[in-house]
Amino acid sequence: MAAMIQTLIELFGQAQHSVTHLEMRDTYGTGEPDFQAWLAGSAVEQLEALGNMDSWVKLISSNVSRGVVFRRARVVSEPHSDYIAFEHAVTGYSNIAGGELVRWLSRPKARDLALPGCDFWQIDDGKICWVFQTGDGEPAGFELSDDPAEAKLCAAAFEAVWERGIDHAEYKPA
Repeated sequence: MAAMIQTLIELFGQAQHSVTHLEMRDTYGTGEPDFQAWLAGSAVEQLEALGNMDSWVKLISSNVSRGVVFRRARVVSEPHSDYIAFEHAVTGYSNIAGGELVRWLSRPKARDLALPGCDFWQIDDGKICWVFQTGDGEPAGFELSDDPAEAKLCAAAFEAVWERGIDHAEYKPA
């Protein structure tokens, strides 16, 4: 995981215009301390006070301040898994606070979209960082690609989800 974070830091630094991130799973890293605390009943404000997302927020905001637009789209099942409910609850301080734009799309509304087989980050509609998880949502590695066909697929898939997605401020968990 540390190698992927370092790679993303470098990729974000290379971005001139945009970074997009498509998430399509219903569970990620369920061993995360914030998620476990939330499941145990901690309020979002308590989690925010822990500061576990501060370095992420600073990373994103430093790139946003130099003009890079960060957009994150999430394709989710409804009703939501516990993890997606958690993600929705903390998006304000973990993503929006840094300057990310976030949209949500229910899986039925994505049924006719051609989407890649895994999550990805894309830099300026070009370089891709494919992100892999285990069946339980734990990190399982990543791979970089400069392949033009993959870049085109990812850019088109992201834009299709983004166009149909609902802005975080308006999206209500099912």
